[in-house]
Amino acid sequence: MPRFVFKILPLKPRRLSNTVSGVTRRNSTNSLAAPGTQSLLKSLQKGEIGMRRRLCTWLAVVMAYGIGLEALAVDTNIDVRVLSKGAKFIGTGVAGAEITIRDAETSELLARGQTVGNSGNDRRIMVESWPRHAPLSTPTSAVFRATLDLDEPRQVVVAARGPLSQPQSTAVATVTQWMLPGKHITGGDGLTLELPGFSVDILYPPARRRVPAEQERIELRANVMMMCGCPIEPNGFWDANAFEVVALIRQRDRRVAEITLSFAGEIGQFAGAFPIPGPGPYDITVYAFDPRNGNTGVDRTTIVVAEAAAAKTDED
Repeated sequence: MPRFVFKILPLKPRRLSNTVSGVTRRNSTNSLAAPGTQSLLKSLQKGEIGMRRRLCTWLAVVMAYGIGLEALAVDTNIDVRVLSKGAKFIGTGVAGAEITIRDAETSELLARGQTVGNSGNDRRIMVESWPRHAPLSTPTSAVFRATLDLDEPRQVVVAARGPLSQPQSTAVATVTQWMLPGKHITGGDGLTLELPGFSVDILYPPARRRVPAEQERIELRANVMMMCGCPIEPNGFWDANAFEVVALIRQRDRRVAEITLSFAGEIGQFAGAFPIPGPGPYDITVYAFDPRNGNTGVDRTTIVVAEAAAAKTDED
């Protein structure tokens, strides 16, 4: 809002011209003014004073109105939480999720930060049945809290990006929300976004691994977890038996293998082996998929298999 500064000057007596409405004052002190001249002069002076008083009153009203508008801007709080799809809150254990709040019309950045706290209570989120509007969070669950200075209803765009500790698996979710001055969005779980995906991290082979020509097979190993960092294991809250973990292997534009990776005995670890069909570069894509809700995560790597050495002859 534009700010106006008004300066009110003190009222000073004004000398009136010797000629007022065609009536001329006599300069002689012994002479009397024309009949009615003195009263006319007094009336004009009173009129000028009244006009300046009305102007001062008008300026005071304008300033009071402006101050009143400024007073309408109030602190408005919002709590933002991010749930991993099919799991718990994304918090400090995976470096949190980055939260941005922008004006929906102008894209002005109003707040930025990241969720801080733990992933929440396993049983409360994954087991117990709660009424529709009952909160899933606890006082220590991961949250980003912001205070906006609002003087009118404002539509905002809230975006979540994470988990920040797994850049290869980062996902983004956004939502629009109207906010009203003084009406806090802090009840229950506040504003909650769901972030889809699995965090998939290929452990072996590392990127651009060079494989000797005589090697016939190469081990494939990946770590898979929920976006909140929640562990995947057989018969756990996040059952390894319920997920598909598969490696897709391509050479140039041709798929050469599709290999199922099985749980490898350690939490989140899945492994398999790729029989190498020949030399050249290979692209390896490992995905995790939950057929119950479509949740999907992906990571990629590459290998280069060397050419076999030329066979020696008697002429060599």
